[in-house]
Amino acid sequence: MRWIISLLLSVFAVIGARAEDYPARPVKVIVPYAPGGVSDIAARIVGNKLSEIWKQQVVIENRPGGGGVVGTQAVAKAPADGYTLLAATVSEFAITQHLYAKFPLDPIKDFAPITLLSDTPLMFAAHISAPFNTVGEMIAYAKSQPGGLAFASPGNGTLNHLTGERFAFETHVKMLHVPYKGGGPAGAAIASGEVPVGVVAASSAITFIKGGRVKAIAVTMAKRIPLGPEWPTVVESGVPGFEASNWVAMVAPAGTAKDIIAKISADTNRALKLADVRERFAGVGAEPVGSTPEELGARIRSDSERYGKIARQLNIKLD
Repeated sequence: MRWIISLLLSVFAVIGARAEDYPARPVKVIVPYAPGGVSDIAARIVGNKLSEIWKQQVVIENRPGGGGVVGTQAVAKAPADGYTLLAATVSEFAITQHLYAKFPLDPIKDFAPITLLSDTPLMFAAHISAPFNTVGEMIAYAKSQPGGLAFASPGNGTLNHLTGERFAFETHVKMLHVPYKGGGPAGAAIASGEVPVGVVAASSAITFIKGGRVKAIAVTMAKRIPLGPEWPTVVESGVPGFEASNWVAMVAPAGTAKDIIAKISADTNRALKLADVRERFAGVGAEPVGSTPEELGARIRSDSERYGKIARQLNIKLD
């Protein structure tokens, strides 16, 4: 009995120390896409600042595949100790599960929400040689192509994919989806002319636009964005109500101690308010957000309901 009591006291002491002293070693943040996309950019900006705050290295690991499912599933199976986190997006947490008959994850049950990191507008971006410069011209060109207009996205089941399919549905044109392993590769494919146009985050396209290899067609926001005030919106280009933006959030495996979740959330929100962090996000067209774990959980549930309805309306299914 004394041995059991001693063991239990030791366990409780370790748990208390773990929460109080977290992090006591490097923290890994898995990005479920290739470098250069919205989740990668947000994870690196915030991760660098958390490294300074915690005096511990925050390691960003890109694990692309399956439209974000491969990296997301890896985090779901990781120990719930706060040392493996996920830079999640609206795609894996509110869309993809509605597109598969069998989906290996439950974003609500398998993860503990921490905080929203950023919100980034999407845009239609085209290779500089594409024979269209406006949404109207792009629609006309798509209608002239027997096989439809090919468009790039960061992967099957992503918000970008859903946005492209929704655009085709609402404008009555045929579009051919070409999935890549992240926003970075999708942006590079547009810049090389591998595909004529893509639905990508502004942060994935801005470097190529500044380099003269890609041109902006329109952004999917209600209003024009500061990063490119000359870029029109899809709405003002003649498609009413057409809006979409991609959020990135920090989450942990389900079962992670609430006090560790609270610490990560508080420190991340602190980082998001710093001037240099906000400046870096603004430079790539993203808005730092921040939230409580409860607010993020509510956002995931509401967006899942919203995009589930859209997926059913468009009858998008993936094998």
